[in-house]
Amino acid sequence: MNARRIAGQLLVSGFDGSTLTAQTAGALSRGERAGVILFKRNLPTIDATAALTGSIQRATAQADGDLPALVAVDEEGGRVSRLPAGEPKLPPMRMLGAIGEVDLVEAAGRAIGARLLELGFNLDFAPVLDVDSNPNNPVIADRSFGSSPGIVAELGIAFAQGLANGGVLACGKHFPGHGDTDKDSHFDLPVVRHDRARLDRIELAPFRAACRAGIDSIMSAHVVIEGIEPGVPATFSRAAMHGLLREELGFRGVLVSDDLEMRAVSALKPPNESALVAITAGCDLLLVCEDEDAADSVFATLTREIEASPAFRARAEEAAQRVLAMRREAANRARRGPLPGPSVRQVLEQIDEAIGRSTVVP
Repeated sequence: MNARRIAGQLLVSGFDGSTLTAQTAGALSRGERAGVILFKRNLPTIDATAALTGSIQRATAQADGDLPALVAVDEEGGRVSRLPAGEPKLPPMRMLGAIGEVDLVEAAGRAIGARLLELGFNLDFAPVLDVDSNPNNPVIADRSFGSSPGIVAELGIAFAQGLANGGVLACGKHFPGHGDTDKDSHFDLPVVRHDRARLDRIELAPFRAACRAGIDSIMSAHVVIEGIEPGVPATFSRAAMHGLLREELGFRGVLVSDDLEMRAVSALKPPNESALVAITAGCDLLLVCEDEDAADSVFATLTREIEASPAFRARAEEAAQRVLAMRREAANRARRGPLPGPSVRQVLEQIDEAIGRSTVVP
C-alpha cells in the first residue's frame, strides 16, 4: 500500500447534515477514510438513515470495490441512542445489569444489531465495559451494566456476542476504564489515581474478559490512569495501549481512539498532532467525529509521517492491516445476515416481563 492508502485506513470521520457531504464523499471515493461515524444530527428519519448509509457505501466503492466502509454509530440504549425518534430503543444497560439475565442481554444485542444492519450500519460502539464505581461520574453512570466487575464482564460479553449474532461489529469501551472519574472527557481530562492492584481488580477485569472472548474492537479512554502511566492520557500512552492491552491482556482486534476532538485531548494537542501520538501509542483507528477540515488535516499529517518515517510507516501498516481485516469481517457478517432472534420491540416486552419477575429492578 502507498502512504495515502495506509493513512486512509486509520481514519473514521463525521460530518453535519442528513446527506453525505461532498467533502466526505470525495475522501471516501479516494480511499482516504476507512468509514464514517453517524450521530443523531445525521439521522432525522428511518428513510434518510437508509439513504445516507447507502450513499456512503456507493462513494466507498469507487475506491475499494466490494470492501465496505465502516459505518459506525453509538447505539448503547438509554440516553446514548442515535436512531431517529420513534425507533424502539433499548433501556439503559444498568437496567439490564440489575435484571442480570445473560440470555436476555444477548437477545438485546442481537436485536439491535439486526436493526442496525438493516439500516446500513456495520459497527456499533458498544458495549460499555466501564464499571460504575463512582456515583459522581457525570458521563458513565447508567450506561454501565453495574458496579460489579464480574457482572459488567459477563453481560458486556453477552451483548457483544449478540451484536455479532445480529450481523454487526462490537466495540468495548472505554479502556482502561472511565467508570471512576468525576469529570467528563468530552470537556475535561479526568484522572484515575488507583494503583495497579485496584485497577486489576475493578477497572481492567471486564476488558481482560472481553479480550479472552475475542471482542472485535476496543475504544480508548481520554483518561489519565496514574497506575499505568502518570500524566499521560491513555489514548496517548504506549504503556496502556500496547504494553497493557496488546501484550499483557492479549487483545488482537482493532483499537479505536475516542474522538480526537474531545476537550480532554484537544486542549493538549490539535487532532492532527494527536493522531500521530495515538497511532504510535498503539491505536489502529482514529475518530474525528465532526470537523471535516480537521479530519482532512489528520489524513494529510498521517500521510506525511508515513512517507517520512520508516518506523511510523511500519506501525501504520500494522494498524491498517487490522482495519482492513475488520472491514472484510463486516462484509462477511452482512452477507451472512443476522441469526434468527426477537425484534427490538419483542426484546422490550421480554425486559418488561423480566422486571415483573425481579425483586431488584424498580
